[in-house]
Amino acid sequence: MILYIAEKPSLGRAIADVLPKPHKKGDGHIMAANGDCVSWCIGHLLEQAEPDHYDPLFKSWKFEHLPIIPQQWKMKAKPKTRSQLTVLRGLVKKASQLVNAGDPDREGQLLVDEVIAHLGVKGEKLNNTQRLLISDLNPQAVKRALGQMRSNREFIPLSTSALARSRADWLYGMNMTRAYTLQGRKVGYQGVLSVGRVQTPLLGLVVRRDEEIANFVSKPFFEVLANLTTDNKEAFKTKWQPSAACQPYMDEEGRVLAKGLAQNVVGRITNKPAEVTQVLAKDKKQNAPLPYSLSSLQIDAAKRFGMSAKEVLDTCQTLYERHKLITYPRSDSRYLPVEQFQQASQVVSAVSSGAAELLEGMTAPDTKIKSKAWNDKKVDAHHAIIPTEKTANLSQLGARERQIYLQVARQYLAQFYPPYLYSETEVHVLIEGGNFKTKAKQERALGWKQLFGRNSDKQKSNGPDSKNNSDDDEESSQVLPPLVKGQQLHSGMGELVEKHTQAPKHFTDATLLGAMTGISRYVTDPEIRKILKDTDGLGTEATRAGIIELLFKRSFLSRQGKSILSTEVGQGLINSLPMSATTPDMTALWESNLDAICRKEAKYLSFMSPLIASLSELITQAGSQLPSALQGVKAPANSFRKKRYSKSLGSGRKKSTTGSTSRTSATKKRASSKTQTKG
Repeated sequence: MILYIAEKPSLGRAIADVLPKPHKKGDGHIMAANGDCVSWCIGHLLEQAEPDHYDPLFKSWKFEHLPIIPQQWKMKAKPKTRSQLTVLRGLVKKASQLVNAGDPDREGQLLVDEVIAHLGVKGEKLNNTQRLLISDLNPQAVKRALGQMRSNREFIPLSTSALARSRADWLYGMNMTRAYTLQGRKVGYQGVLSVGRVQTPLLGLVVRRDEEIANFVSKPFFEVLANLTTDNKEAFKTKWQPSAACQPYMDEEGRVLAKGLAQNVVGRITNKPAEVTQVLAKDKKQNAPLPYSLSSLQIDAAKRFGMSAKEVLDTCQTLYERHKLITYPRSDSRYLPVEQFQQASQVVSAVSSGAAELLEGMTAPDTKIKSKAWNDKKVDAHHAIIPTEKTANLSQLGARERQIYLQVARQYLAQFYPPYLYSETEVHVLIEGGNFKTKAKQERALGWKQLFGRNSDKQKSNGPDSKNNSDDDEESSQVLPPLVKGQQLHSGMGELVEKHTQAPKHFTDATLLGAMTGISRYVTDPEIRKILKDTDGLGTEATRAGIIELLFKRSFLSRQGKSILSTEVGQGLINSLPMSATTPDMTALWESNLDAICRKEAKYLSFMSPLIASLSELITQAGSQLPSALQGVKAPANSFRKKRYSKSLGSGRKKSTTGSTSRTSATKKRASSKTQTKG
């Protein structure tokens, strides 16, 4: 008997639907006509044991117990799903072949692997276990996946990475939370101070942004525009480019702060001859944006529809599981396997039929075009989020479901259009010894951009630290007359423009997600920044929405319209913790190392050993000073209790954190009546 162990019942039913019929439904499983069986987990069936399972003394929160570091990790069955674990225990014994059918990501890999390990599967049965990767729940896609199974052993690094992450979250979250909650009581704070490996640096980003805004002092700066005309009375504007001699009067951003200097330039260029010194004309092209990963979809949906990260994730799950209209949504990839290009025409046909509004007034997509999205080297367990071959009935979708489906479908259709073509001209003009410059952009062929309208390129500059690009937009939008090098012009009345520096904007759902996915911008240590790749982020695709929501739930963040603000409690916590716990440097480096484990470039112990060492130092540091920033701060009314918190440690994962019973022999250190040696 082949036993397929799915991550959840919906995936189990999708697998069973393509197995020989008739089916026999049993308790927690479905038996196919050929004797094979499909069963499932219900999320994590196992969870990490709480500290008091290692020693009853740990039930009381005492500083002398810290840090608590298990020598042998213990797992226990979750009470609510214990019966399903019992079902799997019986089926695993009967099975001659096991198939891990967890979701195609790290957590899905570990979720089933930990059950197999917990049930004592060993030897040949363990070595022969297969891996089934399903990212589309429609029958034809499931059938294709069944024909492409791989050895589960190939995914040991993926499982090990998830295991390391879960244990890191438990160790860091539990120990740091106990330490700072206990210290907080000494200054009168009566709530639980939740500290997490990912959630706390994220909170730190928001707190520091809010403090920067609160302390910001605007200052004026000045620009000079020249109003130029040709002999044919054709007019356009150029902007003064201050020379090196002006640097004493400029700030670090290159803005002129001395009004007198700018006024002097205005006087010098008024009613004076000008000469074109350089004309740079380039033909450029812009390829279609890649299909969505979860984070990129969440960012775009937040900008366009005002949806929170959790709303987008929940909507995607419904479109994937209930409607079967999109592929697996918890993906960090924006690429597609080359093999999937064979289904492109069917997918495009389904979208064209079900979402015809996307193509109204457009040229038809050309499925012979193969964009750079199809790249096997950038696809592992899962690929980008795309529509399935199922034709959508938009009238049956809710408003949010419809918005997200159309967004995903449009991004996929863009892969079958030619590049956007345009010409960019940059003109340099000399007036009375001063250099002036302007740019202009002229569209030549819309290509894929016809699907998005003419504002599709503006979203690229909406990151949390992007500057106001209105000046560039104004320059690019003006139409330049024909110009050649050496051409003589007339400079009319010079124009002084006074502007004021602006404070950074508060984080929104879109910009906070953008910060998490591009965390290297916020890393303060230049050496760590060198190690990180552009793709290294804070948290994972599957956990980011949960981490943000967790900070709201714990009253560390609040909303003010679209803005995300830190609360008094959140500010007090960040200002009480050591810098290393509140900046993304340490945890971003950990995320990079976890990714290296997936790629077989690092080992479990090379990640855990430094973590344990740094944790011991952090606990010592916590005990050496009081969190004075929390003095007088009142705990929120919904502050969670210790008992409830002990089951939700970590950084806001989509599934409860877990570990296995035999993968490692981590050290355990505590100062108590039962002192044990540190390994």
